Amino acid sequence: MKESTRNILTELTLRYPALCGLQADIEAAFCALKACYEGGGRVYLCGNGGSTSDCEHIVGELMKCFKKKRPVCEVFANALKEQGELGEELARDLEGGLPAVSLCGHAPLTFAYLNDKNPMLTFAQQLSVMGKQGDVLITLSTSGNSKNCVYAAIVAQAKGIKTVFLGGGNGGKLKDMADVSIIVPEKETYKVQELHLPIYHCLCAMLEEEFF
Repeated sequence: MKESTRNILTELTLRYPALCGLQADIEAAFCALKACYEGGGRVYLCGNGGSTSDCEHIVGELMKCFKKKRPVCEVFANALKEQGELGEELARDLEGGLPAVSLCGHAPLTFAYLNDKNPMLTFAQQLSVMGKQGDVLITLSTSGNSKNCVYAAIVAQAKGIKTVFLGGGNGGKLKDMADVSIIVPEKETYKVQELHLPIYHCLCAMLEEEFF
């Protein structure tokens, strides 16, 4: 880890003293995500309610610039420029990103599946089709007992996909299922979610610092 990357984590704990005891867990999550991307993997995310929005939020931070500029690589930029004027525009405006997919965002597939099968299996279905060994699943559940996230975690285990869990309270079932668990020191749903946001912003900033 670069010193500048570690400084981002240090700053998080200075700004949010309640998270000081989670520094090792956050670093472990970062290491799992970094290894995934270094190996050409992809990150999948799932959660319910407000955590659904968090999943989409994380995807937005990973797939485009967050804090710093991310020009596309020179080889790709040159290949785009060979396509003419529109290619020049693409080479100028496209940004580098880290591949991430929210399993909460595929409404037609989700509703088709829940109409025919157990609606609790929609995340698991998607991960079983798209996920591969070397990927990472991020689950967000304030209780740690969200059944659809538990099913997805079981699929992850079966496919050799590492799981990073963001939770609260006692961590619930997902705490013991995950490879890395980050359990914030709150129990009420909205308070848990309020602490999840600075953690995943920190992880996104750390990844950006390493890869861009």
